[in-house]
Amino acid sequence: MTQVTYRIVKHDGGWAYKLGDTFSETFESHDIARAAASRAADEQRAPDSTAYIEFEDSDGHWITERADGSDRPDTKVEG
Repeated sequence: MTQVTYRIVKHDGGWAYKLGDTFSETFESHDIARAAASRAADEQRAPDSTAYIEFEDSDGHWITERADGSDRPDTKVEG
């Protein structure tokens, strides 16, 4: 199973959570950023409907894949 980690970091004069290289909006306190990251982590674990998704790869080719709605990652929040 995939592991997804949200990290709480200082950002833009406040606090944000970060997933990979992507930052959330900026929050005024660490506690508020952590609560927002926890909500995002909970939502990512929630099962959804199975669907087909389309996306463009780095070479400009369109890919169609089946996304199994019950295949959800393990999530955690650090920081």
